[in-house]
Amino acid sequence: MEFFFIILVSLSLCFLLKLLIFPSNPTKNLPPGPSKISLFSNFIFGRKSFSELGPIISSLRKKYGPLITINLGSQPTIYITNNSLAHKALVQNGAVFADRPQSINNLIVSNSKKIISKSSYGPVWRALRRNLTAGVLHPSQLRAFSTIRKRVLDNLINGLEKESNGGNKTVFVEEYFRHAIFSLLILLCFGENVDENQIKEVEVAQLKLFKNFHRFKLFIFFPRIGKFVFKKVWTELTGIVTGYDDVIRPLIQARTKEISENSTKDDECTNFYVDTLLNLQVPGEEGNITENDIVGLCNEFVSAGTDTTMIALLWIMANVVKYPEIQEKILEDIKNAIGDEKKSISEEDLNKMPYVKAVVLEGLRRHPPGYAPATPHAVIEDVEFGGYSIPKGTAINFLIADIGRDPKIWENPMEFQPERFMKSDDVRSFDVTGNREIKMMPFGAGRRVCPGYGLAMLHMEYLVANLVRNFQWSKVDGEEVDLTEKFDLTISMKNPLGVRLFPRV
Repeated sequence: MEFFFIILVSLSLCFLLKLLIFPSNPTKNLPPGPSKISLFSNFIFGRKSFSELGPIISSLRKKYGPLITINLGSQPTIYITNNSLAHKALVQNGAVFADRPQSINNLIVSNSKKIISKSSYGPVWRALRRNLTAGVLHPSQLRAFSTIRKRVLDNLINGLEKESNGGNKTVFVEEYFRHAIFSLLILLCFGENVDENQIKEVEVAQLKLFKNFHRFKLFIFFPRIGKFVFKKVWTELTGIVTGYDDVIRPLIQARTKEISENSTKDDECTNFYVDTLLNLQVPGEEGNITENDIVGLCNEFVSAGTDTTMIALLWIMANVVKYPEIQEKILEDIKNAIGDEKKSISEEDLNKMPYVKAVVLEGLRRHPPGYAPATPHAVIEDVEFGGYSIPKGTAINFLIADIGRDPKIWENPMEFQPERFMKSDDVRSFDVTGNREIKMMPFGAGRRVCPGYGLAMLHMEYLVANLVRNFQWSKVDGEEVDLTEKFDLTISMKNPLGVRLFPRV
């Protein structure tokens, strides 16, 4: 018995060694890139984590060029590091580069596979995405959520004011920002009758998922054997995902009951995201989506926008604190738009504040939340691209931070200078989606561009303007604002942002 066990272990080690040393794809004309051994040596001998893969690839650009093949798991991933090539792939050849690699289903955020970010390019994906963009994310619908934004803003301002003690206490703002963004998304998804206790319960479950998210990367790199070899880890992680789904399900059921009870009323009610899903039909044999699908889609709506928006807001306010002259220009922008008397700023007021928008855009350019997308693209067919052959199904990823810091496009790219966006005739016409030209891509680009980019921009502009309107943001005496980056699933601040807040009103 022991003999057969030794044989099994030996065969497994040989199989793993083969995966490490020999690329699984026989195509000879893939873009150049380092060997698996040299890559793994970075992690083993350089004591790097898989979260630092982006910076490692960035350092390889001078040697290998704008297209780099990375062999870490059972299938290669091609990284595009150049703005013009990114535009050529995502916009000019958008349909070809619009799929998802099969391995993406191993990075689970929900037990449902029928979610927008993971769906293959096709009719089901189109139906799900169209439902989201034409429903809750439509500009006319977003205007209907003004009372929700005001509710969340008031809670945020009151919490910060109480914690700051009139500027006498250091406030670490990340927890407050996260809860505000999370509350906004929960209320837009499940309706404004969700109370604070319910919001906090779901937030705790989501935080548990996010804190373990980096462990899922193992199952992207090794989709074939990961679940078998690391069965205990996979079971633990799927349990965390199921726990998050379980706290979302009662909110769906409560909203369904609420709609049923109000169905006889004549009053026109606001449609929240879950409302649009209850009777949604998708093409094919599936027909109506199931409750499990609805759980997954709601899970995706809340999860996809929470940490990314929170981290972007955190970076923006860190720069506002570090550079007081930027804060003064924001105040001047607000005064020019609404004067001195109005305490809170509405969505309509934001249209008259070009500098606030410039600050948000510069924050997204200089500090995009993601170094490389958590959801890579894949080609739907064999394609010749940039002088190389890319086989059908190959994963394609992008170095988002590098693309937004290209010195050929941006002067002094590492400096935080909102004024660079004020040089155009109208900062509001800047194309953050990259349809005309990719100068930065914090939301991706092309057919798979983040459908919530308009919502995220609105939330960030709304919160930045109101936070500066209500408080003077100052650094802690004797300390400097540390803008050191920490690489994980997102690019976050290595050290938490602590500030002194002095109420203006």
